[in-house]
Amino acid sequence: MDTLSIEGTPKTPTVRFDASKGLVEIKGRSIPENSIEFYKPLVDWLETYAKEAKPQTQVNIQLEYFNTSSSKCILDVFKKLEAIHKANSGVTINWFYDEDDEDMLEAGQDYESIIRIPFKMIEVVG
Repeated sequence: MDTLSIEGTPKTPTVRFDASKGLVEIKGRSIPENSIEFYKPLVDWLETYAKEAKPQTQVNIQLEYFNTSSSKCILDVFKKLEAIHKANSGVTINWFYDEDDEDMLEAGQDYESIIRIPFKMIEVVG
């Protein structure tokens, strides 16, 4: 299965989905012109990955900011991960947030309350 790699821009996050390592990473800002169009390949990739998921999948989410339309699409990504988790594969979600960014911490907590996967909240100092 091919690695999904998208370089970040000022409006879109960097994406690295590596099936061989069981690694899913989204970092940066997410304010794309068309969120559905941007996130569709991510959701599609996870759909395929779910068929042969690694015993343990590590998810690293480190967003500086995301808009409302992105939040819906990010939830779609989490729902795919939840399906992988329910299929008896381990999924660990690391939600990174800056020490001064309580909004991003709360966003992670909101997702955790919706998705039945444990989140690890990781404060980034500095």
